[in-house]
Amino acid sequence: MITRIREVRRAKKLTLQEVADRCDPPTTPQTIGRLETGTRTVSVGWLNRIATALGVEAGDLVRLPHREDVPVAALLAHDGAHAPRREAVVAPPRPEAGAVAVSVTAGIGDYRAGDEVWCLRLAPPDFARAMNRDVLVPRPAGRFLYGRLIGKEEGKVHLLPLGAGHRQLVLADPPWLAMAVKLIRSL
Repeated sequence: MITRIREVRRAKKLTLQEVADRCDPPTTPQTIGRLETGTRTVSVGWLNRIATALGVEAGDLVRLPHREDVPVAALLAHDGAHAPRREAVVAPPRPEAGAVAVSVTAGIGDYRAGDEVWCLRLAPPDFARAMNRDVLVPRPAGRFLYGRLIGKEEGKVHLLPLGAGHRQLVLADPPWLAMAVKLIRSL
C-alpha cells in the first residue's frame, strides 16, 4: 500500500517525534519514519492511529487512484514565491469533532460574503483558549453573537462585535462558545 503519511505530516508541519507522541499509545519517531517510507508495513490499525495523531481521516493517508492530490507548487513568503525544496501536497480541510460553521452572507469586518468560518465548540472551562479570537456565542431564543473575545471573568464573556463603531458586549454564563479555527474562502 502506498501511503501519503510523510506528505500529510509535512503539510501539517509536524516532526516525526510530534506524531509519535500524539499516537495513542505513543510510539517512537523511528517507527513513524519506517511506516512513512514503507520499510514497515502499514496495517489498518497503524493507519488509524497515525490519522488520529495527524487530525485527518485514514483515507487521507492512502494514495487512491480516483482522487487527485493537490501538489504544492510554490511557497509564498515576505520575499516572494519560491519553489519548495521537496515535493509536498496539501491535506484537504476536515472538520474536527464538535465543529460548527458560520456562513457569511454579507461582508463585515475581515469577512466577505460567501466565506465559511469553521469553529470549534468550547465548554466554559476552555473559554480562555479563545481569547483574542473570533467566537460565536449562543444567546436566548436561538440567537447568536459573533465577535472578538476580549475578556473573560467569573462566568461573563466580553465581546467586541465586528465592524467599526460597535461597543463591547458582555454576556453572562453562555453554555458554550465556538472559536473560529478555519476560514474557507473562494477567490
